[in-house]
Formats: sequence, structure tokens, C-alpha cells
Amino acid sequence: MSQPDTNHYALILAGGSGTRFWPLSRNARPKQLLNLFGDTSLLNQTITRLDGLVPRENILILTNALQEKAVREIASELPPENIFAEPAKRDTAPAVALGVALVAARNPNATMMVLPSDQLINDTDAYQSVMRDAMTAASKNEALVTVGIKPTWPCPSFGYIERGEPAKLDTTLTHHPHEVDRFREKPAPDLAQTFLDLGNFAWNAGMFIWSVATVTAELAAHTPELADFISEIRQSDDIKFAVAEKFPQLTPISIDYALMEKASRVLNIEATFDWDDVGSWISVAKYLDQQGDNNSTNTQLAEIDSENNIIFNARKGSKVALLGVDDLIVVQTEDALLIANRHQADAIKDLGAQLPDDLL
Repeated sequence: MSQPDTNHYALILAGGSGTRFWPLSRNARPKQLLNLFGDTSLLNQTITRLDGLVPRENILILTNALQEKAVREIASELPPENIFAEPAKRDTAPAVALGVALVAARNPNATMMVLPSDQLINDTDAYQSVMRDAMTAASKNEALVTVGIKPTWPCPSFGYIERGEPAKLDTTLTHHPHEVDRFREKPAPDLAQTFLDLGNFAWNAGMFIWSVATVTAELAAHTPELADFISEIRQSDDIKFAVAEKFPQLTPISIDYALMEKASRVLNIEATFDWDDVGSWISVAKYLDQQGDNNSTNTQLAEIDSENNIIFNARKGSKVALLGVDDLIVVQTEDALLIANRHQADAIKDLGAQLPDDLL
């Protein structure tokens, strides 16, 4: 394995709620902290994918106070000071600005990635090849770089990136970027189909790559509140105190609205690796074992005349039996049982309003 560049940094965003995967996920342990796919969590897999690309001491994680303990347990191989709990919920732009400030305080010459912690990617070699080119493009050009996913169906729940002409660069890359014409919000299904038919659109996977110098200049031009915050944190003698004081005052706004849609130059590299945002139990089902008549499960079932069900059993010593039922999601934990129509998987998040606090 090659030695990673010491100017390379990664910021992993590991907050979020646990509503879509209830009852397995909870507010203190959302999907990125669960072992849904094998023996390690999505967060752990995100960290491991960076081996050889980013030094471990240059990987920073942003989470929240509720999830900090679990994140520290999972990321115990990182320096403790690399894990930060945001003092308030302020959406992705303030979170990214905080990450930029923390990296800039350590190395103003850094090139950094901003990565979600809750995506499933199995082809590490292909992933590193794309990300290495993205880092090179970002470090040698005054541009913000995104990684986009080639759409496989007209999904209305993703944002889209409209790709323009191939970028003119002095650097030769295996994965050559295109100029980004514009970002498109989550479209209606018919518009998503139009995007798919046109062929020059990518799903916005929330992966951003830039040099500290470029991103701070773009923030100064388009979102001065965040640029000022970064400057204050970089110059502070007590970073923790400054973050606790200043971060809760920032305006909640997404990084797309605050920066990406306004930036003077954005490049997009299309991913060649597998990718799944694992948005619901329906997504998880694709990776579970198949039993009987299209039943997806992580456990051995007793089943008769039952098909197209999703079963996830996390309760030790218990068994699940199905008789004459179709199209169900059944999730069993030590303290709760979910039985849902699989066609209403996206509405599982709405159950929280009727559940006691100790089950959230």
C-alpha cells in the first residue's frame, strides 16, 4: 500500500438521526453506527477505505453530543482530538465550515475531502482511484470538486448535478472531470426521467474535495458569515471554546445552497465504484440472504406461503416464523418489534411521533 500524502485530509460527517431504520437505529445510534453489512459499521468502513489515501492522523470526524460516545468507540484508532461533537445542530454548511477551520488550523496547505459516513461502497480500489484523481484536480486547480454517481433509474429523492463540457486541465487524470453547469434540486419523477434520458446528469452523493485555500476564498465571496467563522477558529488560542461560543450562532443552511450552487468553478468526476446510500430497509434487503420465496433475511426463518418479506432479527436467541404473509418488513430488537408494509418503508420515520422517548 502506498504512503498517503501528508497534505491530504478527510472530514467525515457522522451525525444525523436514526428514524428510517427504527427500531434497530436510534437517535444515539443511527445507521452509520450499525453493523448492517457484516461485522463493522458504515462509519468504520468509511474510515478503512481511506487507508493509503489519507493518514489516519489526518482523518477528522464531526458528530453530535448524543452520538459522540458511540463514534469514539467505533473510531478508537483515530486520535481522540480528531473527533468533534457539534455544540448545536446547524445543517451541513456550518458543519463543513467547522471542518475546514479545523483542517486549516493544522495545515493551511491541505487538500481535503468531505465525506458522508452512511454510504455503502465495496470496491475500495476503484474508490481510491477516483478520490486520488479528485484530490489531484482540487490541489492543482482553483475549483471545488464533486464526485457524482451515474444514475441507474429516475430517482426523485436525490439531488442531481448537471455535467457540462470536459474540464480543461493541465493535469492528466484517469478519471477526467467535467465542468458543472448547475446543481438541480430533487426533481419530480418525470423530470428525473428527463435527466436520465439526457445522460449528462449525476446523482449528488455529497462528496466534496477542495484545497483549503480555494474553499475559504469561495466562502468569503459567497457566504462571508462562514468565512469569518473559519478565520476566528483558525486564529483562536482555545479552539474548543471558540467553537462552543461561535458555532451555535451560525445560520442553518445546507452546503449546496451556501456554497456549491454559487461557486465560481465546480468540477465533477463520475464515480466508477459501486455506491448505495442505503436509504431504507428496502435498500438493506438487497444485501441480505435470500430464503424461500424472495424473503430477504439476516436470520434463519421458518416460513410457509410467505413471500417478498424483509426480516432483520437482532434479538439473540429468538426465532422468526412467517405464515401466509407477504410484503412485510419485520425488525426485531431486544426492546421493540416493527411490522410494516414494505411499500411504506419511507414512512417508518413517522412512527417516532407515537413512540416513547426511551425507544427513540
